[in-house]
Amino acid sequence: MTAVNAPVSSNAAGALSAFLRGVERRALVVAELQCGDPTVAEQALVAVMRAFAGIASDVPMAQWPDRFWILLAHRTPIRVPAAGGQWAPELSHLPQLAPPARLALLLRVGGGLDEAAAAQILDMPVADYQHALAEACPRDAHGHPDAAGWRALAEQVQQRLREMPASRLQQLHQPAAVPAPGKDKGPASWRAPAPAEAAPRRGPARRRAGNRRPVWRGLLILLVTTGVLLGGAAWWKHRPAAVPPEASVPDGAVSTADPVAVEQLPADDLPVAAPADPAHAASDAAMLADPELMLARDADLYAWFAAGGPVPVDESQPQPNRPEPAAAGLETSAADE
Repeated sequence: MTAVNAPVSSNAAGALSAFLRGVERRALVVAELQCGDPTVAEQALVAVMRAFAGIASDVPMAQWPDRFWILLAHRTPIRVPAAGGQWAPELSHLPQLAPPARLALLLRVGGGLDEAAAAQILDMPVADYQHALAEACPRDAHGHPDAAGWRALAEQVQQRLREMPASRLQQLHQPAAVPAPGKDKGPASWRAPAPAEAAPRRGPARRRAGNRRPVWRGLLILLVTTGVLLGGAAWWKHRPAAVPPEASVPDGAVSTADPVAVEQLPADDLPVAAPADPAHAASDAAMLADPELMLARDADLYAWFAAGGPVPVDESQPQPNRPEPAAAGLETSAADE
């Protein structure tokens, strides 16, 4: 599962190279101690680095560590290493473990991953990962977990990390030389595509087909644009007439263009006045002729007059001439002088 490197900017390429240089030492130790074959480990690591370089531009940088270790942990030579691996005598505990338990232990002591991250990389619950670590822990003579053996094993793995030759890591970044016919070359650089991944040679016919592709794409865009413009012009030409203002009048409302229609009701629907009751008519006449009732009608006027209100002036009668107050004041002043 590899991919040809996609073009990236100089900043992204620098970040990718820095990330791989920071993780490659631990990854190579984990791969080598997992499969027991340095050559297989280098080939698996180069394939993983090449695949990661192909997807790094589409993955947030914060997710780079998890995605890289997932690619390495699920690589077939790492996940299910072939028989025939060899380990140093001080690491004789590792070949005694099943491959899943050995990988769980190496991710912890070699990869430096915490339990949550390692469990996520191996796609298992944290409790199951802790159980795998317990199975991979060295045992004493009585079958109990040996803490001293665990520390000694972890120290041996850390020592291999410190003693990893820089030249061995450098060749993972150098372009691989073309091998002589019939000779097997070592692991290819992650920067160069593997032979199976190299792009096929493009002959004249293939180049012509590749050159025609942008032309057809441009013609398709032109046809679609022309169709949209013609459709819009046809709609504008045959669009429906504007809705008259009367159509917007709500139901039951009266518009100026449609006055209220007047219709003569039939005679049967006219209300019929009830006949007058002579007894009621006589009673109303007697009530209106009662002098006390007439006095009660003007009770408000009499009450106002009794309270001392001025007598209203009868405008129909002539009024005596009265001197104006200002003039009277002037005359009085003159008399006093």
